[in-house]
Amino acid sequence: MEAFMNELIASTKRLAKDLRDLEFSPPVAYVYRTLDYTWAGQEEYLRRYGKGEKRVVFLGMNPGPFGMAQTGVPFGEVAAVRDWMGIETVIDKPSREHPKRPIEGFQCQRSEVSGRRLWGLFAERFGTADAFFKDHFVLNFCPLVWMSETGANLTPDKLPLSEMAPVDLACLKHLQEVITLLKPEFVIGVGAFAEERLRRAANACDCKARVGRVLHPSPASPAANRGWSEAARIQLEKLGVW
Repeated sequence: MEAFMNELIASTKRLAKDLRDLEFSPPVAYVYRTLDYTWAGQEEYLRRYGKGEKRVVFLGMNPGPFGMAQTGVPFGEVAAVRDWMGIETVIDKPSREHPKRPIEGFQCQRSEVSGRRLWGLFAERFGTADAFFKDHFVLNFCPLVWMSETGANLTPDKLPLSEMAPVDLACLKHLQEVITLLKPEFVIGVGAFAEERLRRAANACDCKARVGRVLHPSPASPAANRGWSEAARIQLEKLGVW
């Protein structure tokens, strides 16, 4: 089991290294490389919950400014990570920090709505984090956060294809390694972007897992605001995941 975790951690470190020196042009003004400054949180997450093969792997797009950007955990709503998963670590600072998007780590008082909804559903269904992670795992496709000069969040699908090409290459390589290691029966994209990347990764590594999608829990989605938890549960039941 220790060798398994070490392999997962090594793959994540390689991803951090592959992305570390990439540069981006305007409108990108700030890049938060979460695997660097939140590594303590990320490593604790991998060590505690990345043990062994998983039946279901959920994939998000990239960190939210009040979630993984603060805790190092995918969809890392502070309360869910600290109180449900039992993870609380010292978080460093990015090399350049936007004054409107400070990194406060586990002291962050802002709520990551997507993370609150996602982990809330899992907590409601499974009770404990250990029960959920026995057969499930959650990761993000890309660990970078991009922001404009104003501090506005820029998602990967809004960036030039030429600048996203090396990002995609590194992230797809890591995703293939993780899928190969975890050997899931289902890989589920949280939103359309993540589903598309899962299909590409699954095809590249000849993964036999069934690829599916759930509605993204973002508050920017009117459908998610009409009852995300119930909608996601129905989708997962129709896919045969639950």
